[in-house]
Amino acid sequence: MLIWTAIIRPLVAITVLALLSSCSAVKLAYTNLPELGYWWIDGYADLGDSQSVQLRADLTGLQEWHRATELIKVADLLQQISGNAQADTTAQQVCRLFDQVRERVDAVRVQSEPTAVLLAMSLSPTQIGHMESKLEKGNAEWRRKWATGDRAERQKKRVEASVERAEQFYGTLDDRQRAVLRAGMAASSFDPQRSFAQRLRRQQDLLQTLRTLSGANGTGKPTVAQAGAMLSAYLDRAVQSPDPAYQAYAQAAIQDSCQTYAQLHNSTNAQQRTRAIARFAAYERDARELARQP
Repeated sequence: MLIWTAIIRPLVAITVLALLSSCSAVKLAYTNLPELGYWWIDGYADLGDSQSVQLRADLTGLQEWHRATELIKVADLLQQISGNAQADTTAQQVCRLFDQVRERVDAVRVQSEPTAVLLAMSLSPTQIGHMESKLEKGNAEWRRKWATGDRAERQKKRVEASVERAEQFYGTLDDRQRAVLRAGMAASSFDPQRSFAQRLRRQQDLLQTLRTLSGANGTGKPTVAQAGAMLSAYLDRAVQSPDPAYQAYAQAAIQDSCQTYAQLHNSTNAQQRTRAIARFAAYERDARELARQP
């Protein structure tokens, strides 16, 4: 659901610390989160005036809730990461961190669902069509980036992206460390065609859910309670595919990533770990400062 994704994306970026390059960027993104979320959603749904007013207010309220209840939990998680970063790690520990991040994401999901329901019920067929067109453009870009070229070219792109993320925390990786990432990507079970098919499934599921919630499918609008149950069921399917085979594939991909990043961390030297710890500590300070702001 778009309102959920609009809030989740920046919050995950803040929590995982993988998409932003500086602490000032985190603070700026968080401070402007309602406005960033609004423009992201509006870019998909082309909202009307009344929808815009309501959404801006709802996003501001959601940020206030997150600042009051969740930021301290994010800060505690960052403190834990910083405290553990000096020692070697295991794939199990990395996956546990992933699970802890997902717990914070799930908390935002639950809090944002009522707002998402009301927005979904207000969408017109034209707005849903606009959203479908936007999704198709994003799919073309995804295919261009991750599903074109031969396997070696795709793997090179994935390694380059992973190196860039890692160097934000550890600094420059040496040849041996880059080789760790290359080997991890080579052994990964990631299948772009399979992932793209699942992406399309989620999108069609989303569009059909929105048509049902808004009454655009001609069957009439559900009650708010019914709509809430339908949205929650969609989000469950979006997070965990109803296809058992894909569930197994996705879990294997997560395990592969945990193993690769554990091996990368274990290959770093004392200077690189000190740099990473300083970065995590800076993010933690930012989270605690943001939590104290009114």
